[in-house]
Amino acid sequence: MKDHQKAFIELAIQYEALKFGEFTLKSGRISPYFFNAGAFNTGEALAKLGEFYAEMIKENELSFDMLFGPAYKGIPLVSSTVSALYNKYHQNYPWSFNRKEAKDHGEGGMIVGSALQGDVLLIDDVMTAGTAIRESIELIEKAGAKPACVVLMLDRQERGRSELSAVQEMRQNYGLTVCSLISMGDLISYLEASGDNIETLENMKKYRDQYGV
Repeated sequence: MKDHQKAFIELAIQYEALKFGEFTLKSGRISPYFFNAGAFNTGEALAKLGEFYAEMIKENELSFDMLFGPAYKGIPLVSSTVSALYNKYHQNYPWSFNRKEAKDHGEGGMIVGSALQGDVLLIDDVMTAGTAIRESIELIEKAGAKPACVVLMLDRQERGRSELSAVQEMRQNYGLTVCSLISMGDLISYLEASGDNIETLENMKKYRDQYGV
């Protein structure tokens, strides 16, 4: 595990964005962990998230012309990421986000910020069913731009309705590059290295065996 991945997991635990226990998911599955990006609710947390995203983008040598954050959680994430890319790497990218409902006065439309154009990098927190990303892809393509890559905080690495995960389906169906800061496998590696909670580690492994890809 890389240093920035360990640092991200520890930040998530600090802010209780990552919790271990027993949680009933929307799918009905009983998960041994729960991730809520909305818990990163301070200036410190948001600044660090932007730096984590920027580092992942540079590490994976992603090629794009602008960044896009799907409403709602993607809005602070994309804004902190473009700031980090500028402050840390001196790269100045345009960015935008969408409204949930079209505005019929003022500038109007669905998009706030820079016009969608060229190759677009999408930023989100966790891809469960991939609904927000699919809606974003439609918006981007309708504007004449091209969805190029997706960056996430967490890849749960578990099956959706098919034998593939949402991330694998996105790669297969849309040909997108999809990167994540951490995966469920990384969480298991972190627990193994810490050696603090054997019961949680065993529950994570059982869950992966049952639902993982």
